[in-house]
Amino acid sequence: MRVWVSLALLAAFFPLSQPFASAAAETPAEAVERASYRRPAAVPFPNHNPYTIPKAALGERLFFDPLLSKSRARSCATCHNPSLSWGDGLARAIGEDPKGLPFRAPTLIDVAFTELLGWDGKFKTLEAVTFGPITGRANMNLTEAELIARLSAIPAYKDAFAAAFGDGAITRPRIEAALATFERTIVAGEAPFDRWIMGDETAISAPAKRGFEIFNGKAHCSKCHAGPSFTDGSFHDIGVAKNDDLGRGRLFPRSQKLRYAFKTPTLRDVARRAPYMHDGSVATLEEVIELYDRGGIDRPSLSPSIKPLSLTESEKADLIAFLQTLTASSTDTTFPKLAR
Repeated sequence: MRVWVSLALLAAFFPLSQPFASAAAETPAEAVERASYRRPAAVPFPNHNPYTIPKAALGERLFFDPLLSKSRARSCATCHNPSLSWGDGLARAIGEDPKGLPFRAPTLIDVAFTELLGWDGKFKTLEAVTFGPITGRANMNLTEAELIARLSAIPAYKDAFAAAFGDGAITRPRIEAALATFERTIVAGEAPFDRWIMGDETAISAPAKRGFEIFNGKAHCSKCHAGPSFTDGSFHDIGVAKNDDLGRGRLFPRSQKLRYAFKTPTLRDVARRAPYMHDGSVATLEEVIELYDRGGIDRPSLSPSIKPLSLTESEKADLIAFLQTLTASSTDTTFPKLAR
């Protein structure tokens, strides 16, 4: 079960989103088409880890602190940079090992609204993700014991844990809870598309409106990229070039349909988040649309939704125009003062 916390309350303490426009008059047809894309007014937090201001503030401080890496040079924000739409702009994430990681860093935008995390869905909760990158040798490469020792040696951190949890004990579950609480506050800002579906007909262009119809119609994009976050939260083989990783199929080796299946990413801020796909193998949005248009690699695991689309050049351009309307206005990020 989840408890929903008002976006207005979160915005007062973490300026990561902007308020949504008020509802405007719509025709019945517009209401049917647009309603499923309207942003929720609140963010869900699980009952086992409810939102509190001190806990989220502690999580924010930890998120930006390079003490969480062995070299003391990398933080969570290194791969999930708010200035880069909470990604890093690289084809493959780079951690403590300069050879890099096998996948690109996924954006954290709207992470509160999906479950089963990671490109292959190996993490059941956001809390469970925390120590994967921290202790990963190629990533932040820090042991749990060393992290707790580092934080425990800093009085300001003991005070922050006491404010968040009632006493100054620093433990793995508390680190997980604090970071996950902050990360759930990372929600998409208001984009031109949001203003349009709330009734401002001037918010997006005519090509973008046509692109929205193609997105939901001929191109079948909404079969997977659905809802306010533009993701079904599921896993599909869309026919990207083969590599050594089987995606979710690695966790379910007997399932042919899950071979090469990776998580559907959000399309929020998508125009800012090149390159694309789990492995950064597609450089531009135009190339993404070409991949879908030709139908991807034909293989037994290919999603039945992936078929040649026969889009015209003008239809492809309209799709791009629509996707660009999902980019929120840039906002200044205030970085927390590190505890030392």
